[in-house]
Amino acid sequence: MQRIKAYLRAMGAIVWKDLAAELRSRELLTSMLVFALLVILIFNFALELDIKARDSVTAGILWVTFAFAGTLGLNRSMASEKDRGCLDGLLLAPVDRSAIYFGKAIGNLIFMFIVEIIVLPVYSVLYNTNLFQPGLILVILLGSIGYVAVGTLLATMAVQVRTRDIMLPILLFPLAIPVLIAAVKASNGFLQAIPLAEILPWLNLLIVYDIVFIATAFMVFDYVVEE
Repeated sequence: MQRIKAYLRAMGAIVWKDLAAELRSRELLTSMLVFALLVILIFNFALELDIKARDSVTAGILWVTFAFAGTLGLNRSMASEKDRGCLDGLLLAPVDRSAIYFGKAIGNLIFMFIVEIIVLPVYSVLYNTNLFQPGLILVILLGSIGYVAVGTLLATMAVQVRTRDIMLPILLFPLAIPVLIAAVKASNGFLQAIPLAEILPWLNLLIVYDIVFIATAFMVFDYVVEE
């Protein structure tokens, strides 16, 4: 029980450190939000004259926005740790290395959720589409967890090289294809009011993806940071 409490305290300390640092600098969230809003505005003008196309690509635009903004946040989150020397300090702390991973992943997930909370109403107004549906919110939750789970692990690997800004997307997008495809399909299903039986396989894929990559990261994170 004491080990579990110590583990949770270590995770909480890392999450709180990231949130406190972001409150002081406001670099990460600002860049993610500006990028996400720019993507939405660009697509809004591109599809302004084609209402049918706009309705059919809503799910795709949403996940392009979330994925690119999330990648930017993941890169900056780990790069700031490396540049300030904080990563070495975290690795020297007398805690299980996986607690560092979960602390960073939860922090990244919180930032991604904040961006999504702001993006959804803006998108709804610009595109005249109701995105506040329970099924769609569930898909966004599951998709974001999977994307951040694999992204945090790969960002830890990519931050060790000079070309980290280029390396992370190269590593991340091929592995994130299943979660992005499933998220787009499930999101489109809820937006188009498709029967739940047809959406369920995509939801199951999202759940399995989340479990597999969280478990994988838990097992291999120690080896990743040692390298």
